[in-house]
Amino acid sequence: MTYLDELRDVIRRLHGADAAHVESVPVKEVFKGKTVWEGVVEVFDLHGHPTASRVYAWAHDTDDPAAPRRHVTVLHSHPIESARQAVRAAIVQEFREQ
Repeated sequence: MTYLDELRDVIRRLHGADAAHVESVPVKEVFKGKTVWEGVVEVFDLHGHPTASRVYAWAHDTDDPAAPRRHVTVLHSHPIESARQAVRAAIVQEFREQ
């Protein structure tokens, strides 16, 4: 299974919609002069989702042996209208969960 197939499966499970890959967007998020996130966000068009036509998705390895890989998906919905905004929203959400 390819990385994009893996993300498509996660999107289907979490959002109940099929996804078609559109593009890969490199994102580097810097806060107070330090890089807080750097990677590639995969952009997918959604087919059959009730409220969103697009989703941003990526995965990263964790230090948790019980869950060695974490998948992140963020729906394209105001105010999230770009890959960079999706990363920022995910960072804020992760910070709130800690």
